[in-house]
Amino acid sequence: MIDMVGIGPFVTLPLVMGFMGPNFLLAWLVGAALASVDGLVWSELGAAYPEAGGSYRFLKLAYGEQKWGRFMSFLYVWQTLIQSPLVLASGAIGFAQYFGYLVPMTEWWQPKAVAGTVVLLLIVLLYRRIEDIGKLGVALWVGVLGLMGWLIFGGITHPNHHVDILPAGGIPALPGLLISAAMGQAAVKTIYSYLGYYNVCHLGAEIREPQRVIPRSIFLSILGIAALYLLLNWSVGTVIPWQEVQSWQAGAGDKSQFIISVFMERLYGPAAAQLATALVLLVAFASLFAVLLGYSRIPYAAAADGEFLPIFGKLHPTKQFPYVSLLLLGGTGFVFSLLFRLGEVISAILAMRILVQFVGQAVGLMLLRRRRGTAALPFKMPLYPVPVILAIMVWLAVFWGIAPAEVTWGTLHFKLYFQLAALGMMALGTVAFLLWSRRLGRWPFESYE
Repeated sequence: MIDMVGIGPFVTLPLVMGFMGPNFLLAWLVGAALASVDGLVWSELGAAYPEAGGSYRFLKLAYGEQKWGRFMSFLYVWQTLIQSPLVLASGAIGFAQYFGYLVPMTEWWQPKAVAGTVVLLLIVLLYRRIEDIGKLGVALWVGVLGLMGWLIFGGITHPNHHVDILPAGGIPALPGLLISAAMGQAAVKTIYSYLGYYNVCHLGAEIREPQRVIPRSIFLSILGIAALYLLLNWSVGTVIPWQEVQSWQAGAGDKSQFIISVFMERLYGPAAAQLATALVLLVAFASLFAVLLGYSRIPYAAAADGEFLPIFGKLHPTKQFPYVSLLLLGGTGFVFSLLFRLGEVISAILAMRILVQFVGQAVGLMLLRRRRGTAALPFKMPLYPVPVILAIMVWLAVFWGIAPAEVTWGTLHFKLYFQLAALGMMALGTVAFLLWSRRLGRWPFESYE
């Protein structure tokens, strides 16, 4: 649940309002529904194969450890080289947006400078051996719960506007709304805020009774966070109407970038708003600290296992931490935080992950069921294969529906299609895998006597 929250709901809330207008709560329900369907895939895999590594291990098992499984797990780590810096950049950009409430920034480069500084500071803080961040996690969760509780209480006790879950036309209007372009764009933002429900699978080897605990953890996290997100959005919407948020986004000086600060200022005054903003910044920075720490270990672990490029397996000569992985991911995150806007980064995160991790894993589950049967499965999803097929279809629809970004660098203006960028990264990863495998004489370049 700590991994699921971070800065996500505070920066995506106004984006979803901008896309969905009066139906913004529905987009959060759609995100929770997709997380729940995909959670069934993770629950079955996590309970059956409770080993460290999560998707890295699942993909190897599903596609065969000696051939295609090596390739798929390589691609998963490869896309982490881009996807994890994007996650880092999204948090840093969100940090800069809320920092703008405390220190107004009028020049275009100032928010970028703040975001870049945050990333550089994280690299400096993590450039050391860190063995235990459990206390950080507990403190972060206490801060998140305290801030969420305060925000929700404020909306419950000071409602000024009515907020509906169903559209104006009622249930008959739902099908058209669910397949609309606006819902597609809003769902990308809400799904981003739910990501992390599966992270317990990365710790499967360290959990007692994983067959029972992993599925329970996944669904309690999804349900708990969905309730918090719905209450948070409802509270903000009863104080700041969606029409006002859209008017901010259409004009200069967009206050929706720090909507939580404006919300608290209206309820309790400037001092409370500054305190709430400081808490948002603390949560954002602490979660980014954990994100970069955790992600920097993925290429290292794969390289140490002999399944990824050896350079990522290098440890610092005296402090014994994976400094190459840390510097590369942190440096790339720094560049992304300077180049892109928040909405673009969120779209890119999903585009990079969907095909290899989410779709690849769902297909892999069906392959495992066919090859190994279901008798030994400790957790079996209900109505199989409907949830798996539904998850694959929805993930592909999300991937297809990610809108291109209008990018302007000086006099250069073009559209950036994130789907093509994701496919390009997969192609580069395939080339890297083939060159590396050829050098080692491994599949598909085995030498036969």
